[in-house]
Amino acid sequence: MKPSTRLSTGAAVAVPGMMLGLIFSMLLVLAPAKPAVADCGPAVSVVVDGNTKVDGYTQEQLKNAAAIMGAGKTLHLSAKGQMISVMVALGESGLQVLDTGDGAGPDSRGLFQQRDNGAWGSYADRMDPTRSATNFIQALQSVVGWELLEPTLAGNKVQRNADPYHYQKYWPEAVKLVQALSNSKFSLHGSDCAIPGQSGAGDDYPWKNSPTWLQAGANTASTSPLGMYYRECVDFALWRVNQQMGSTGAPFKFLNGTFRPDGQQLGSAVTWKAGWDAKGWPTGNTPRVGAVVWYAPGAGGADPNFGHVAVVKDVQANGTYVEEGYNGNPAPADHSYYTRTVANTVPSAFLYLPTQEEKK
Repeated sequence: MKPSTRLSTGAAVAVPGMMLGLIFSMLLVLAPAKPAVADCGPAVSVVVDGNTKVDGYTQEQLKNAAAIMGAGKTLHLSAKGQMISVMVALGESGLQVLDTGDGAGPDSRGLFQQRDNGAWGSYADRMDPTRSATNFIQALQSVVGWELLEPTLAGNKVQRNADPYHYQKYWPEAVKLVQALSNSKFSLHGSDCAIPGQSGAGDDYPWKNSPTWLQAGANTASTSPLGMYYRECVDFALWRVNQQMGSTGAPFKFLNGTFRPDGQQLGSAVTWKAGWDAKGWPTGNTPRVGAVVWYAPGAGGADPNFGHVAVVKDVQANGTYVEEGYNGNPAPADHSYYTRTVANTVPSAFLYLPTQEEKK
């Protein structure tokens, strides 16, 4: 598809960033995620008795998980925070009150393997499920922006263990346990249980039926409240940035014309890396869920003049990631939502939100 070279002059809008789509012909196009079915408010733990069963867990483990959730409820912790707390306890002790440490921490004790350094109370506190959970949760709540971090990174901010991704494999089990021990069921999509990038379930772009700049004749009526042309890759990506940073309605926090501190527009896809640099936000070469995917002009089949941006929806274990975006396919499927699986080495860079971190 030949890219359009029509530009707008004087208006605070971005020129379209289209994908040629040819190099991606070998990539798998995935269906949108299933819509959310429930919110994820505060989880309320139930009393664990002999009739409470969760496959793979003993009564002792279930009681310890319930104690963590109860401490969370007392501290007004969201269900996601309770899941993070249970996840960390799974990763540290297998939800057991251990009276032993390990090589890295011989004095570590309890559900969270808390050290005898004065920060976690007395030996009795560390060996008590409720008090040790309370101390962990209070430390978690003191981490600025923990709700926007991947669960494993949030846990690592408290525990400060060597591998920040140590807890990642325990997240699904933590979700299962909190759901099983709660009087409500929660969805991980479209809720505060979602990790960055999954705050929307599939195509939740609010202006999906608005006219494109081609249809509207490239006038100001074709620009969204974000200051980008409707249904372009840049408008969807900036919507996701706003959404993940808690700005889901007007007045939006991040706009094309006010994003950069130097007064320049964020602009078309080609200038987004420079926009991130000007704002001092981190970039890197590792996909993180919720990061903006940046293709320099011509990279990976991107438009040779404007490049392309998308958003990381999921990261796979085989060296690929799933990206979502708008206007990433040739006509007649252009200016619409798409997902596809891409090799990690294809994009030029990943642009992170302030609370996202690149795995070292």
